[in-house]
Amino acid sequence: MARVSNKVLLIGLACAALVGAGAVAFMADGADHKAEHTYDMIDSGDAKLVAQGHKIYMKECASCHGKSLKGQANWQQRQPDGLLPAPPHDETGHTWHHPDGLLFRLVKDGVGALVSPNYVSSMPAYKDRLSDRDIAASIAYIKSRWPKRIRERQGKITQSAIATRAQ
Repeated sequence: MARVSNKVLLIGLACAALVGAGAVAFMADGADHKAEHTYDMIDSGDAKLVAQGHKIYMKECASCHGKSLKGQANWQQRQPDGLLPAPPHDETGHTWHHPDGLLFRLVKDGVGALVSPNYVSSMPAYKDRLSDRDIAASIAYIKSRWPKRIRERQGKITQSAIATRAQ
């Protein structure tokens, strides 16, 4: 099992966000886009999407990340098996530090697809379990739970990633 420091992991994730290819903006019309696309912007103000995301989150994510998005205890410390516990998705975690396109790819393809094929994580890839819209909906729900100031900061991170990729 490859061991990657948290700092290296975050750098790798940030790089993946900046070089992701073929991204399209998420449209509130609910249309699923081709599998090779990611969702660059996910609307946490879309009440229907958030409600759908709440159901998906509770079914697919809450068992590890917690019903209140608090994550697992000591989430920044590796367990004896070398794996990291599930991080919180509320404002105390690092989820909001990442642009929407990267969050989408992490859920869809798994951490190993973005960091290294040898990276081992407890979190599965959801590409075979959830539709693109379901993945986007779960992220919309998570984002909807953040305080306004955090949503605004994460929105700027997302916009910056989109602008950088467009250059």
